[in-house]
Amino acid sequence: MTEIGRAYGGALYALAQEEHLEEPLLRQLDGVVALLGENPGYVRLIDNRGLPRSERVALLDEAFGGRVEPYLLNFMKILCERGAFSHMTHCRDAFVQAYHEAHGIVPATAVCASMPDEQQIARLKEALECKTGKHVELTVQVDASLRGGMRVEMAGRRYDNTIASRLTRLRRAMTDRTTVE
Repeated sequence: MTEIGRAYGGALYALAQEEHLEEPLLRQLDGVVALLGENPGYVRLIDNRGLPRSERVALLDEAFGGRVEPYLLNFMKILCERGAFSHMTHCRDAFVQAYHEAHGIVPATAVCASMPDEQQIARLKEALECKTGKHVELTVQVDASLRGGMRVEMAGRRYDNTIASRLTRLRRAMTDRTTVE
């Protein structure tokens, strides 16, 4: 995340919190960032300082006016005017991070060799919530190359219980034991 994203995204979140618009702005910000991801040429156009600022702002009004909260539209206009529109994704990331902190949410990703069933996912989520004392937003991904086990990434930490990591630990333990004797 960039400093610009952190500063502007945090400011947008503070405004959203003050105006009680956290959820609507989060949904709309997600939608706008997804749309911009599908249309990178639009981002370059809005950031193009070769076009007059008034034209770039008019393009934002045309595309988003009446479709998003006025606060979000004005936020995008400010980014456009400052030549920082390309930082929208980072602003969204900062907004989400502030939202999660304010609401006691911890995002977690579980990577498994095959898709676990609903019960297994529920038990994992419950265990992670017990560990953190917070609500866990769990995303499950499948990576067949793992062969077995699971890796969980949460709160900047990685918990790796895959077959590959277990074999590595076993190999290390056996190597350490044989060198000592």
